[in-house]
Amino acid sequence: MKKRYKILIAIIAFILIIAAVFAIWLLNPYQAEKEAAALLEQENIKITEEDWLLFETEAGNSEKGLIFYPGARVEAAAYAPLAAQIAAAGHQVIITPMPLNLALFGINKADQIMEQHPEINEWFIVGHSLGGAMAANYAKQNSSKLKALILLAAYPAESDDLSASSLDVLSIYAANDSFATLEDIEKSKKLLPESTVWHEIKGGNHSQFGYYGFQRGDEEAEITLEEQQQEILTAILSFME
Repeated sequence: MKKRYKILIAIIAFILIIAAVFAIWLLNPYQAEKEAAALLEQENIKITEEDWLLFETEAGNSEKGLIFYPGARVEAAAYAPLAAQIAAAGHQVIITPMPLNLALFGINKADQIMEQHPEINEWFIVGHSLGGAMAANYAKQNSSKLKALILLAAYPAESDDLSASSLDVLSIYAANDSFATLEDIEKSKKLLPESTVWHEIKGGNHSQFGYYGFQRGDEEAEITLEEQQQEILTAILSFME
C-alpha cells in the first residue's frame, strides 16, 4: 500500500513539474525588439483597457479596420512596425494579445473589437503562424462579419476548409520558413478559395514576419528584416486597396 502511495505521489509531482515548466514556457514569449516596443510611445498608438494595441490613422478614423492575431508565444508589440505603417496608409489596426500568448485561447477576440468599433465598415483579420490558423478558424465561423482574411506564414486546419467561401484571402509566405514550409503552403491551397492571392517572399523566413528576433528552429533568411517587412506591407496594402 505504501509503495503504491509513493508511486502516486511521484506521478503527481512529475505532472506538476511538467505543468509548471509548460506554464513558464507559455508566459515567457518572444519579446518585441526595442525598435518595435519604442513605437508604442507614439501619440496615435494607444493601449486600451483590454490591452489591445490600437493604431489609429493620422486622420483618426477609417472605414477599414484590420484585426491582428499574433503568432504563438510572440509579444503583440513585435508586430507594431507593420501595424504602424498600415495605419499610416489610412487603415485602423488593432493587435490583440492572447491568453497565455496563444491565439488558440482567444479565437473570438475579434468579436469584442468589432462591437467597440461600429464606425468600421470593412473588417480584415490577419494572423501570423498559429495566429493565422486561428484567424482562419474565426473566418470560417464568422465570414459574414469579415471582408477578408490575411494569412502570414499560416494556413487553415483541415476542419476550417474555406475553399467554398466568398471571402477575399491573401496568403503571404516565405521561401526559407521552417514552420510554414512551401510544402505546407502548397497543401493548404485546396482549403482556400480559388481567388486567393498568393505571395511568396523569396529569401524570407518565419521569424521576420515580426520584430522579435530569430525563432529557434527556423531557417536563416537571405534578405533583411526590413526588406521582408516592406514586402509584407506592400502586399497587404495592395490587397486591401
